[in-house]
Amino acid sequence: MTSEHVQTLSLTLTGEDRPGVTSTILRAISGTGAEVLDIQQVAVHGHLTLALLLDPGDHSDELRDAAAVTAHRLGLSLTVLEGSGDNARPRQGRAAVVVLGAPLLADAVGLVTTRIADHGANIDRIRRLSRYPVTTVEFDISGAFVPALRNELALVAASSGIDIAVAPGGLARRGRRLVVLDVDSTLIQQEVIELLAAHCGREEEVAAVTARAMAGELDFEQSLRARVATLGGLPESVLAEVRRDIVLTPGARTLVRTLKRLGFTVGLVSGGFIEIVGGLAAELGIQHARANRLELRDGLLTGGLVGEVVDRAGKAAALREFAALEGLPLSRTVAIGDGANDLDMLHIAGLGVAFNAKPLVREQAHTSVNVPYLDSVLYLLGITREEIEEADLDDGTPTAAPPVPGLRS
Repeated sequence: MTSEHVQTLSLTLTGEDRPGVTSTILRAISGTGAEVLDIQQVAVHGHLTLALLLDPGDHSDELRDAAAVTAHRLGLSLTVLEGSGDNARPRQGRAAVVVLGAPLLADAVGLVTTRIADHGANIDRIRRLSRYPVTTVEFDISGAFVPALRNELALVAASSGIDIAVAPGGLARRGRRLVVLDVDSTLIQQEVIELLAAHCGREEEVAAVTARAMAGELDFEQSLRARVATLGGLPESVLAEVRRDIVLTPGARTLVRTLKRLGFTVGLVSGGFIEIVGGLAAELGIQHARANRLELRDGLLTGGLVGEVVDRAGKAAALREFAALEGLPLSRTVAIGDGANDLDMLHIAGLGVAFNAKPLVREQAHTSVNVPYLDSVLYLLGITREEIEEADLDDGTPTAAPPVPGLRS
C-alpha cells in the first residue's frame, strides 16, 4: 500500500505544561505497533500543545481509547482527526520574517500577518526571539516570493514604526556567513575625522567642508581629502589619543563575540582611517579590515592620503574581496551601515541592514534596525536572546545590553 492510501490518526493534546507529559502519552500508545509519521510540541507561557500524526495500522480504536484515557488523567484536552497519508503539503517559497519593535504593538503585528496572508503565504510557525532590549518575533512562512514580500512589508514597517526583515528560509537561513560592518556611527558611536579635528581645535574647518559636501558641492573623495588636509601638521601621537576616545556602539562586542562563536567571519570597511580601524579590528578579533591610510612624514600627518580612497564603490569591492577570500557567495553575506556611501555594499550583500541610518539609506536597504543596540542584528539572523545569554553565561562573559527595568521575560 502506498503512503497516499495509509489511514492516519492526528492526536492533538493541549493543556498545562509539566515534565513527563510526552513520555506518558507515548507509553500509553506503545505496544500497538503504531508508526509515528510526525510529532511536534511547543510550550508557551506554561501551556503545552503536543501533536502526533500516527499510522495506527489495525489498532485505530485502541489508540483512540488509550489517548483519551491518558489525556483525561493528565487533565489535557484531546482532539482526534482521521486522515489519509501524512497530509503534508509541499512547503515551497519558504521565508523568515523577523519583526522588531520597542514596543511591538498588537496593531503592528496584525498588519504584518494581514500582509503575509494577502501575499498568499502561510504562517507555519511563530516564535519570540527576544523580549529586551527590543521585542522580536520570527514568522516561519511558506508560499512567499521574497523580493515582493520584502517590498510589501517595507510599507508596513514605515507606517507602523517597526523594523521588518525578510530573508529566504530553509538552508539559506543556515550555515556560515560573512558579516561586514561600517565603522563610524555603526560599530562606534563617533565619527573619527571629527575626533581628530577636536584634538587639534579644527572642528570648524572640518564642519565647513562637511557642510559643502552635504550641499552637493563636493563628492565623497573630494570631501574626505579636503577634511584630511585640515589635519596636516598633527603629530602621529594624536592617533593613539583618538583610539582611546573611541566608544563602541552598545551591543557591538556582543554582536562580534556571538558571530565568532557561530564560526562566522567578521569584517570592517570604513571611509575613515586604517590607523584607527585596524586597532579596533585587532581588539575585537575581527579578521578583515579595509579603510583609508593617512600619510605620515617625520612623525607628522601631512594632510594627505596614501593609496586609493575607500569610498562607496571601494566598500562594495572590499565586501566582494572578503567574501572571495572566505569562499562564500554574496548571498551568504550581511552588510551593516548607516550612510549613503554604504549603499553599494548594502545592495550587493545577501542581507543589507541600515543601522540607525539616514532616510535614504533606510529606503534602499533590505531592512533597517532603528534601535541603539547593534546586537539586535543577531535577531535578524534567527538567533535568540536566550541563546546569546546562555553562551555568555557558559564562558563567564557578561552580556552587554542589560534588561530594561520593569520588563519580564
